[in-house]
Amino acid sequence: MRIRTVAMLGLALITVGACSSSAASSSAQAYKLTLIQGVAGDPFYVTMACGAAAEAATEGVTLNVTGGNKWDATVQKPVIDSVTAAHPDGVLVAPDDSRALLSPLKAMNDAGIKVTFVDTQLDDTSFAQSVISTDNLAGGTLAATTLAQLIGDKGSVLVVNVDPGISTTDARVKGFSDEMKKHPNITVLDVQYTHDDPTAATTITTSTLAAHSDLAGVFATNVQNAEGVATGLKQAGNTTVKTIAFDAGPKQIADLNAGIVQGLIAQDPYGIGVAGVQQTVLALKGQATTKVIQTQLAALTKDNVNDPAKQKFLYKASCS
Repeated sequence: MRIRTVAMLGLALITVGACSSSAASSSAQAYKLTLIQGVAGDPFYVTMACGAAAEAATEGVTLNVTGGNKWDATVQKPVIDSVTAAHPDGVLVAPDDSRALLSPLKAMNDAGIKVTFVDTQLDDTSFAQSVISTDNLAGGTLAATTLAQLIGDKGSVLVVNVDPGISTTDARVKGFSDEMKKHPNITVLDVQYTHDDPTAATTITTSTLAAHSDLAGVFATNVQNAEGVATGLKQAGNTTVKTIAFDAGPKQIADLNAGIVQGLIAQDPYGIGVAGVQQTVLALKGQATTKVIQTQLAALTKDNVNDPAKQKFLYKASCS
């Protein structure tokens, strides 16, 4: 995976210094914030960091960005503990597991650090200043209706997911599965898990093609899985299976334009990053926050991907 060079305990990637405006500095009291990404290097979280950095500069606060080298609660926990020890004023965090990370994040909150959930969340959100994410259930529903149309409402479909226990992808699968119950001529195969490894997604795709001659479609729930599915279809020389994927990283856009992927359910990670900083700063100022914020989705196709209105949904490889 392209993210393996990142240190196990996470690496500070971006620091935005306080704005030169004295008004901005005084209003925000030079607060120090940290964004803990779900996994470093993923275009979704890179784009989120870009939005958070831009808003931090506007607010006149300092932002550090860190994250583990893989999607794994045991990797993210030491990152969380390290950030808690550094004691920033506020933290934006995308938990890698909705239950396993309750204890370290509750300890962070108990230490007096304002905690905002971005993208993913815990089962217990009672102590969060705000929970900011895509409407992932609706995204899964949109993926199902789009894929059903593409495959003529018949055949088998494969769902390639990360791991159980992740709030966002669990919701996407639920939305997809619930919608597919309305399509009796489509068989949804057992969900396959990749642990966020695109190589595993490739293997799963090729083995499913071999085992199910009626495979008509694939739903990949995030960037890494989408890349692996696309590789599997290329390796098999398959041009008939239709693929709907969540996320819109640079490689996903290339695959869309090449006709390897037929549709992308794109999120607005930049907007999530902006809102995360805004809500955390409001909490630090003692002002009211919006407890739940759901950001927009867009269905991207080869025909509309160059529409100026869709550009904010394209993820970045870097902030430059």
